Amino acid sequence: MSATTVGLFVGLLLGVAAAAGGLVGFFIALVLGILGLVVGRVLDGELDLTQFTGRGRDR
Repeated sequence: MSATTVGLFVGLLLGVAAAAGGLVGFFIALVLGILGLVVGRVLDGELDLTQFTGRGRDR
């Protein structure tokens, strides 16, 4: 499995563990799942965050 897939599953599992049900629990799982997906994509090199960090600009 790629780091993106692992990150997505880890984020979703953390969300389910952190909030055991309800609408608030659903939103927590959703946010943590998206966070896990983003971290996985960064680790796979599919998402470049240099435009947000300010690094890599030509001066």
